[in-house]
Amino acid sequence: MMLGLLLARSGISVKVLEKHADFFRDFRGDTIHPSTLEILDELGILDDLLKLPHQEVRQLRGQIGDTTLTLADFTHLPVRCKFLAFMPQWDFLDFLAAKARIYPTFQLEMEAEATGLCFDGERVIGVRTKTRTGERDILADLVVGADGRHSTVREAAGFESEDFGAPMDVLWMRISKQRTDHLQLFGRVDYGQIFVMIDRGDYWQCGLVVRKGAFEEIKQRGLDALRADIGRLAPFLGKRVDELHSWEDIKLLTVQVDRLRKWYRQGLLCIGDAAHAMSPVGGVGINLAIQDAVAAANILAPALRNGSAATESVLEQIQQRRELPTKIVQRVQLLIQNGIIRRVLGSQRRMSPPLIIRILGAVPLFRRIPARLVGLGYRREHVAPLVKAGR
Repeated sequence: MMLGLLLARSGISVKVLEKHADFFRDFRGDTIHPSTLEILDELGILDDLLKLPHQEVRQLRGQIGDTTLTLADFTHLPVRCKFLAFMPQWDFLDFLAAKARIYPTFQLEMEAEATGLCFDGERVIGVRTKTRTGERDILADLVVGADGRHSTVREAAGFESEDFGAPMDVLWMRISKQRTDHLQLFGRVDYGQIFVMIDRGDYWQCGLVVRKGAFEEIKQRGLDALRADIGRLAPFLGKRVDELHSWEDIKLLTVQVDRLRKWYRQGLLCIGDAAHAMSPVGGVGINLAIQDAVAAANILAPALRNGSAATESVLEQIQQRRELPTKIVQRVQLLIQNGIIRRVLGSQRRMSPPLIIRILGAVPLFRRIPARLVGLGYRREHVAPLVKAGR
């Protein structure tokens, strides 16, 4: 959606396909980082976004055992918005779509599912789609696969990926919020479990991190046992854990971390999770995808002007621009997954923060380091000055 907006802004004809009738999906990534908010500011649409309902988090706090720590402080970042914004992803997508529709060269087609690719020899020339009115091919000078970690596009293209594995999955759920709940973003690590609570205004979006593949085992233990685990990790919830009436209230996120060896071929480019599935650690997946989109637009817009094609060398530039930031983020995520999360999930004991975490929480200056890594990342992208295309 962001790439479509940026290309249409440059006068390039673009069609975005969405397989569902709307964007409403619960427990999709809802974190909008300062780097993304800065991009929206560069586009002149940030103030409109911030008028929509959202929550702002300026510090990340967590509790390990009985010790509560501030782990990251965003208030010192050199950007306008010194906070994480939490907004339902459907609201964010609707917002971007509305801004993109201002441009006459932008089209959004709902209920249009990409089921495969169209080829002319080795070159991709379009996508096969399934729509309300039947199946049809949509031809294009360039196809961009942004269809997530289970990408149909990358599978149809025959791309090879490198799978780095993950020791955990996440069980997402919602529990009502009361006025007396004073925490804004709360992570609890104890008893060999990790529980995250994100303030969504009138409810908590809760995530229980579990061992990879353990969901069936948890189901066999029963819903009462799960409620008891959550109550032990967040006792202030009290009887509210009973709001989890059935397993339908629990949504499984199967965590995977992978990266395509090659993100492109003639007529095709993959970005976001379609090119590199990210761990939920840091909640940076959406923001990496948007950084991909901005870099892609900055490189593609000049190449596509006046009817020119996006050659493989142009597509290669996009991968070269975004591959190193992706590798760095995934490397940090893997270190946390394998060095911390795997150990936590393998223990049943009461937890206490390691020395480095205690130092991080005790020294305010040190809290700026994770804030910068999470909030801004490496090699931030900026929107290129607008030069309209001739097509």
